Amino acid sequence: MLNLLGIWHQNSKANFLSRFIKKTNRVEPNKQQFCLTIITQFYPPDYAATGQLIQELATQLGTENIRVNVFTGQPGYAFNNRTAPRIEEKNQVKVKRTRATQLLSKKIMGKALNGVIFSIRAGLHIIRHRKRHDVLLLTTAPPFLFTVSYLANLLFNISYVCLVYDLYPDVVVEFGLISAKHPIAKLWNWLNDRIWSRAQGIIVLSDTMKERIAKKHPQANSKISVIHNWANADWIKPIAKEQNWFARQHGTNHKFTVLYSGNLGRCHDLDTMLGAIQLLRDEDVRFVFIGAGAKHELCRQTVKELGLPNCTFLPYQDRAHLPYSLTACDLALVSIAPGMEGVVVPSKLYGVMAAGRAIAAICESHSYLRELIDGANCGACFNNNDSEGLAKFIRFLAQDPQIAREMGQAGRQYLEANFTPKIIAQQYQEVLTKSSQS
Repeated sequence: MLNLLGIWHQNSKANFLSRFIKKTNRVEPNKQQFCLTIITQFYPPDYAATGQLIQELATQLGTENIRVNVFTGQPGYAFNNRTAPRIEEKNQVKVKRTRATQLLSKKIMGKALNGVIFSIRAGLHIIRHRKRHDVLLLTTAPPFLFTVSYLANLLFNISYVCLVYDLYPDVVVEFGLISAKHPIAKLWNWLNDRIWSRAQGIIVLSDTMKERIAKKHPQANSKISVIHNWANADWIKPIAKEQNWFARQHGTNHKFTVLYSGNLGRCHDLDTMLGAIQLLRDEDVRFVFIGAGAKHELCRQTVKELGLPNCTFLPYQDRAHLPYSLTACDLALVSIAPGMEGVVVPSKLYGVMAAGRAIAAICESHSYLRELIDGANCGACFNNNDSEGLAKFIRFLAQDPQIAREMGQAGRQYLEANFTPKIIAQQYQEVLTKSSQS
């Protein structure tokens, strides 16, 4: 009997120890790190590039167990969607859209009015939910949205990070709409001083953008993080033109094709592209423009007036077609107008790299594009107004398409190593985590 009791005791002790070890070694689910609120005027189903990027960023951060709330507007740039659901929730991302609709979104005054209305609604949203925010991430859509975060910090001590897509007032000054000494520009810079000083972090998209801010606001230099845009290489993949339905549909599968995809506006250099188009008008090269913008229509009109036979113009395509439209070419164009370096950043660059296509960039000599494209060995850069150099490069690749394919492959490899959603989201997470703890 004693032996039996001893065996029972030993087994009970072993079972207890086993249960204890399992309990102490059990991996508990990751605790929610912090609550992030992203405020931006544009978000899918809008096809604005900033909205698409924010959606991918929010989704990626959600997989890192960060609770993400997005406050945005109703569609202003969408194909068939005048309105979108007021509230959507998927995984760790909750999207709430203001009731206000976009008014005259294609007119300058309409855009300004929409921005004011959205900023007011965003301010009310922050106040209403002020106890739920660990940190705010705000974009330059609309341009004066950062003022809302500044006031929220001043009144309620809410932490915020500024994500600078376009640098204001530099944009309107470079456009020539106002001078650098204009009272509006001075007031805007004065506000920026205060906004940067109270921000927990400032995220910019290029080194030249950081240099512009730091030169004017040196006290902000230590807060600025350079984090590039990205592209989803699992979604946008290289496709041979012969196997691409988009290329066959638009006749680019049997010609060397140069593509400009996306907005073609005041920030972009059209003149250099038009010069190259004229130089190549009688050669077996096709130029395709997909998108819209003030200069897109100007380009169409100029091509018609000059009787240039080598251009095709297409409107914005459904987002689902992007992997096919970006791969329906041999070479893609990226451009920044003179004076706009460090003010804007062309997000289309990263999608082209994912598509495995060579790149020709038109930019100033100090542009960040030069270091990036040289480092990736995925194309070439040309000074503004160097239409002849651009035309020679296009002619060179048209005569040896294999070189263009090798450049495209190198660009994709560089993107996979540096600019995927996961890699970039980790960089955002570092800034946001530090800011939430401030």
